[in-house]
Amino acid sequence: MAEFVVNAQRFDPYKNFKFRVKWDGRYVAGVSKVSSLKRTTEVVKHREGGDPSTSRKSPGRTEFDAITLERGVTHDVDFEQWAAKVWQIGSGLGAEISLKDFRKDMIIEFYNEAGQLAISYKLYRAWVSEYQAIPDLDANANAVAIQHLKLENEGWERDLAVNEPTEPSFTSNRA
Repeated sequence: MAEFVVNAQRFDPYKNFKFRVKWDGRYVAGVSKVSSLKRTTEVVKHREGGDPSTSRKSPGRTEFDAITLERGVTHDVDFEQWAAKVWQIGSGLGAEISLKDFRKDMIIEFYNEAGQLAISYKLYRAWVSEYQAIPDLDANANAVAIQHLKLENEGWERDLAVNEPTEPSFTSNRA
């Protein structure tokens, strides 16, 4: 059986429920869901005149999919303030968008079951393309009100400075 390189005794992959999101040097409160980080590279087909009737394939442009952040509605205004930098209602002509700082670099941190930082990704030049302040309201529902940010970005990469943690081993001294 193949073993993990750094932590050879580990058999289980990391779970997807321990994570934190950071922007502007601080953690964003209450984020309960982050969509997947996905990139797609176009396929460019080509052939030379003397080639057989099959095509060759080469990589073309790479696109990074938008990501979505979700959290419960609270009095915290971080989502709303960032979304307002892209378009602000009631602003004067030429002031609808904050060109200086509507883009943010972000960090998505992924933790193991013991709460140790295991993996980190850096997301570059993200900006809000969609903002949902409140969900559909339904007097017959029994659910938490969730707000969404859809973030366009110019790429992401894994932070290779974050090493795999040495997982703790707990023993009980009970008699």
